[in-house]
Amino acid sequence: METTDLLKLKKDEVLFEEGSPSDCAYIIQSGRLEVSKAQGNGGREIVGFLEAGDIVGEMGLIDGQVRSATVRAAENTQLTQITREHFQILSKRHPAALMPILKVLSARLRSILTRVPPAPPA
Repeated sequence: METTDLLKLKKDEVLFEEGSPSDCAYIIQSGRLEVSKAQGNGGREIVGFLEAGDIVGEMGLIDGQVRSATVRAAENTQLTQITREHFQILSKRHPAALMPILKVLSARLRSILTRVPPAPPA
């Protein structure tokens, strides 16, 4: 199965913007990406950093919704793109290969849930 050629981003170059269409994911080969979310006051909050071996944009492969965050290169970065078509072929032919993506999604959800304050007692 093929993926596209290596994509190279220079430091501060944006990979994708929050709210933009989502049809692929990226595996970071080298470098570091900053993930941020828009705030109500017009600013941005950095929610994390991703490094070599991490995947970014994986939710769009699964649900096709718009990007949930803005991702930019925190340093020069090289990525391999995974298209939705490639992902669908992989999921049909080698479903076990999806486990790393599911583990990433699970870990990110757990991380978010630890930041949510507990509900007040009823």
